[in-house]
Amino acid sequence: MTSASAPVPVEPVQDRGPAGPGGSAGPGPERRGPAVDVAGLGVGRALGFVAPALLLIGAFLVFPAIWTIYIGITNYRLTGVEAVAPSIVGLSNYTKALDDALFHNALWLTLLFVLGSAIIGQNILGFTLAWVMRRTRPAVRRTVEAFVLLAWILPSTVVAYLWVAFFDRDGGTLNGILGTPGTAWLIDYPMACLVIFNTWRGTAFSMMLYSSALQAVPPSQLESARMVGASGWQTLRDVVFPHIRGHVLTNTLLISLWTANDFSPFLLTKGGPNHESETVPVYIYNVALQGGELGYSSAISFLLLIANLLVSLIYLRLLRRRS
Repeated sequence: MTSASAPVPVEPVQDRGPAGPGGSAGPGPERRGPAVDVAGLGVGRALGFVAPALLLIGAFLVFPAIWTIYIGITNYRLTGVEAVAPSIVGLSNYTKALDDALFHNALWLTLLFVLGSAIIGQNILGFTLAWVMRRTRPAVRRTVEAFVLLAWILPSTVVAYLWVAFFDRDGGTLNGILGTPGTAWLIDYPMACLVIFNTWRGTAFSMMLYSSALQAVPPSQLESARMVGASGWQTLRDVVFPHIRGHVLTNTLLISLWTANDFSPFLLTKGGPNHESETVPVYIYNVALQGGELGYSSAISFLLLIANLLVSLIYLRLLRRRS
């Protein structure tokens, strides 16, 4: 007598859709959750990350620029009735600047300052140091770089005090070295002193940039130039400069803009004597705070901004042509 077997539970077979090739069941319909806008979520998170930076840029860059443009078309002054209720004067501040002999003098002195201390001074001295230091002993190279960087990182007021003492007429270091007691260098040769000062102080950036750029020059090409008897100038012209031309343009642009907007000449000469060292930033300061003409000084500031933009566009055009 056979015993009855217990019934085996049978699981319901899920419908997997029509059979695919070879008799296997094909995939059935899949359940999907609620749709999520991934692109929108990504943009929202990105805006959340950059929002603090955008707020800072707007508060400390965009708004002051717009406010300066607005003040430049008014007769706003530091004191008096115009300080309480300035009125719109249109482009009269700009036409006044175009006819102002002192503004023309400041433009010319700024051009000399940039050409002498940045384009020529810092470029040549920075490249020379980078070229010479690349083959020196590491200890010597680090020592020289430390002293050059020290001039760059010291506060402007400290550096200005040191150079005023260096150029001083009574007991100055330069007069002691040259044996010319009584020579007032900052009075007799103010622009020459400013060019030397700014070249000494700003060379560190050019030296570091060119030191990095020279590492991209293939040593095999330098060795080939040496073996064929190329002179030092021929090696620089035919081997080195083609590799670092973009770095030269970048360095020239940056140091030119920094020098054109540099206020440190005021710490040495205050624009004197008789406006002989009054660059555009110093002239703007004197017009705004000593003359009280905030509207006129804002118009000059906007003209300086336009000049900076034009220089930047020329640089970008040269860089695009190189590419």
